[in-house]
Amino acid sequence: MSAGAKGDGDGWVEMPDGTRRWGRYGAAGLLLHAPDPRGGRCVLLQHRAAWTHQGGTWGLPGGALDSGESAVDAALREFGEEVAGELDAIEVTGVHRAGSSLWHYDTVLAAAPRAGEYAPGNAESEAVRWVRLEEVPGLPLLPAFGQTWPRLCAALPARLDLVVRAGPVLERAGAAATPERTAALRDALAGLARDGLPAAELPRGLGLPALDRWFPRVRLETAVPVDPAPGVRIAAEGEHGADGGAGSAVLTVAGARGPGTAPPEWLLERTGAPAPGSGQQVAL
Repeated sequence: MSAGAKGDGDGWVEMPDGTRRWGRYGAAGLLLHAPDPRGGRCVLLQHRAAWTHQGGTWGLPGGALDSGESAVDAALREFGEEVAGELDAIEVTGVHRAGSSLWHYDTVLAAAPRAGEYAPGNAESEAVRWVRLEEVPGLPLLPAFGQTWPRLCAALPARLDLVVRAGPVLERAGAAATPERTAALRDALAGLARDGLPAAELPRGLGLPALDRWFPRVRLETAVPVDPAPGVRIAAEGEHGADGGAGSAVLTVAGARGPGTAPPEWLLERTGAPAPGSGQQVAL
């Protein structure tokens, strides 16, 4: 869905209890975290100007979503408007949603390779600074951010690693493992890495924290050499190297069944490929 006119999300939503929320289509903010030079990790927080709604508190750079805008696009746009400084090559890992069908706030979790230098980008911020994780609860936090912080903090190290074995997937799709079909599978996986997977559609038992959407790191294992794509690493078939790491959950798509696996049909449904035997042209 394409985004609507810039700024068409600005406006208040009246809640049943008489309170108001900013953002006609909801709101989003960026929770950026990075290694702390003193050890551990830190997050970038915004000290809200006194004149703003719930001013004087600490929270995330963020604001209203425009119509048709994704949470990630909105969070990055608002960050660029409210924070001065170059955003390093970040890795979006997940989205936490709080709220209801009437109004929601999406927190976009993203890892930065280093704690870069940032400053207020407009009058909405008194300050922008990196804060060690253990120091966050001691700040006067925006109430809604304070309520979700324990869950957000617990989710920071978590990652979803998606390992896809091309052979069984292409076979189930009714496609030969040609370079063209393998490249099409790679491109479909790049789309999943970019757009993310709803947590409700993931198999149970992965042990991931309760987020609304996960953005997987993808490894495609294939006997047919293809170039990598954004978000997709290529490995030779049978090269089952070390996956994940601390806080990571590994989901393998292959012919075998068992804990931490999903069948090829699960992936085909999410890449738009037609079911085998449907008579439609195979997309992969």
